[in-house]
Amino acid sequence: MGFLSLVYVLFFFFGVKVYCQYETYQWDEDYDQEPNEDYEPEIQFRQHVEYGVPFYQHSLGCASECFCPTNFPTSMYCDNRKLKTIPNIPMHIQQLYLQFNEIEAVTANSFINATHLKEINLSHNKIKSQKIDYGVFAKFSNLLQLHLEHNNLEEFPFPLPKSLERLLLGYNEISTLHTSAMDGLVNLTMLDLCYNHLHDSVLKEKNLAKMEKLMQLNLCHNRLESMPPGLPSSLMYLSLENNSISSIPDKYFDELPKLHALRMSHNKLQDIPYNIFNLSNLIELNVGHNKLKQAFYIPRNLEHLYLENNEIENINVTMMCPSIDPLHLHHLTYLRVDQNKLKEPINSYIFSCFPHIHSIYYGEQRSTNGQTIQLKTQVFGRFQDDDEDDGDDHDNTPEGQETEGTEEHFNPHYYETQEWQEII
Repeated sequence: MGFLSLVYVLFFFFGVKVYCQYETYQWDEDYDQEPNEDYEPEIQFRQHVEYGVPFYQHSLGCASECFCPTNFPTSMYCDNRKLKTIPNIPMHIQQLYLQFNEIEAVTANSFINATHLKEINLSHNKIKSQKIDYGVFAKFSNLLQLHLEHNNLEEFPFPLPKSLERLLLGYNEISTLHTSAMDGLVNLTMLDLCYNHLHDSVLKEKNLAKMEKLMQLNLCHNRLESMPPGLPSSLMYLSLENNSISSIPDKYFDELPKLHALRMSHNKLQDIPYNIFNLSNLIELNVGHNKLKQAFYIPRNLEHLYLENNEIENINVTMMCPSIDPLHLHHLTYLRVDQNKLKEPINSYIFSCFPHIHSIYYGEQRSTNGQTIQLKTQVFGRFQDDDEDDGDDHDNTPEGQETEGTEEHFNPHYYETQEWQEII
């Protein structure tokens, strides 16, 4: 028993020593009376680091009527919420989406803190020009895009910030334009004024020429009777469909050397200068639904040509292509000529002038008494070169051979409905 008692005593003291060491460790770790002043947390919140917009950790917020996703902290979505007024916009917001609401006025109070906005979308509302506080948009020195389409505007908004690059005003009732409205829009590249009430008198002062960087101008569905004067030489895309334009002045396009696409369907064009469309960069030309009676010169780089619904009885290929240069072949690939007064298909010489052409849509033609007639070939289709084939023999049809088809196998609107790419 004496030996066992000695063992128990030794074991007891060993246990006490270990316990005391443990207690000392815990105290030192958890209750350090002199913490290290250089210690910093792993995640730091710096309030004054510049990342384009100051980061305010305690002031970031979102209007209660809207949604601000965490993965896009500078965007605020207030669209389609039946709002009648604009909520207060926090300072850090850059993209503001208010489309599809019932907003009638744009007041400065809503934007009193918003100093970093880059995009404002107020489309599809009920805004009137007199309900926009003067200068409410002009204070946004970083604003790049402003959407006001589908509202009740009667005037071109003014003033606007110089930083603006895209301005969409389609589907309004705009009929007046302040003489200085476009003076400061030196960085604007895209202007949409389709579906308004613009007359020739509104543009007679050549206000459009002030926008020296403008690349796309949409003036479709207005009340123009003549070509808009003084367009900037930077223009690449011009839309004038559904107006009442009856003629194009000679040399009108001399000041538009960069023009890529011109859309003038649904006008009243009759006799136009033969060489009027001789533009080296023109790729798409739509003059369908007019009153043209004859063809005209086709520039070398033109690819898509629309002549449907005119008064053309015969297409003179030599007028379209007076000479053939093997080193500089024409690029025309698609031609639409339905709803004219053609009595027979175009002369096959067209394929010598335009070796790249692969589709000619004839559709229905109108006879002199107003009835419709069908040409033998409604649709001309041409197989592509061998290097564009997928390796199959198809029908073993020789390269370049004509094929006949019907309207149900061909969509005449295919090229026409391709929207201009949003690259501007």
